[in-house]
Amino acid sequence: MLVKITSKRQVTFPKRALEAMGVGPGDRLELLEGPDGFTLRPRRIDHSRLGTLADKIPPGTPPLDMRDFRDRRERGLGPTMWG
Repeated sequence: MLVKITSKRQVTFPKRALEAMGVGPGDRLELLEGPDGFTLRPRRIDHSRLGTLADKIPPGTPPLDMRDFRDRRERGLGPTMWG
């Protein structure tokens, strides 16, 4: 899959690729450098780094799945991030 880099160094990813990663507008992607090149992955919430909120999240709580969150929100199921 090829993507084009604009003169402003911006890249547009195909919708299918972003949906497969479960990311959308406003989400962050992490670019990791390794011996074989670069890897792009969704930036997930690390519950251990939430500081004062860490004691409010039960141990064993899985990371937030943005794809599932958006799907449920679009179907009117579950909470939204804004209440």
